[in-house]
Amino acid sequence: MIKPILHRFLGILTAFALMFTLLITSVEAVCYWVPGYYQHEYTKYSVLDNLPSMTMDDLLIVTEEMMAYLRGNRKDLHVKTVMGGEYREFFTEREIAHMEDVQGLFLAAVFLRRLCLVLIFFCIGTIYLTKGNLRLILPKMLFFGTLLFFGTAAVLGLIISTDFSKYFIVFHHIFFDNDLWILDPSVDMLINIVPEPFFMDTAFFILILYGFLTLLVLGISFALMRKNRLTMHKKD
Repeated sequence: MIKPILHRFLGILTAFALMFTLLITSVEAVCYWVPGYYQHEYTKYSVLDNLPSMTMDDLLIVTEEMMAYLRGNRKDLHVKTVMGGEYREFFTEREIAHMEDVQGLFLAAVFLRRLCLVLIFFCIGTIYLTKGNLRLILPKMLFFGTLLFFGTAAVLGLIISTDFSKYFIVFHHIFFDNDLWILDPSVDMLINIVPEPFFMDTAFFILILYGFLTLLVLGISFALMRKNRLTMHKKD
């Protein structure tokens, strides 16, 4: 009696860990891997109009250095570029301090994904070692666990979409213990190159990619469940 309950719990835990892995990967994919994403957003919101005279190429170089910093591939965010006819630091000290906190979130997410992958292998290994039928348990638990997780995420997403600005502020209050994220557009360049609509677009694309990956997991697990049922009926 205990083993079936344990196996179901481990199966659901596997699904949740997989969903966290896919969510973090979706964030990383949109932020790091989509070719031309930042140039498209910068053009869409005419960000160069709000900056001291500089070229799109220079702005993209600054962006590349910023993303390298967030990934831990650059020691600091002291990036110099040509602005307003002079060679100067792009980010202010306040922005640099804030981005240290942002980097911490990005690196923590990568660490969480690694933990989730370890947890997935641990759960699957435990089910196998305790004589559980992985072929029957995993598809069913992945299907229902993924459905539960994605349903919760979808409801949360709908709530946030009703007032993005409000929940954007709530997000910062939850994850930051200071007010460094409150930037002045007349002084700080970061708020000019990534305005709130930029974050709305990014959240939308992350949701689209995450939804696609989730539906893929649901489709595969449902197909395996159906195959198992057909196999059992043939045996009967």
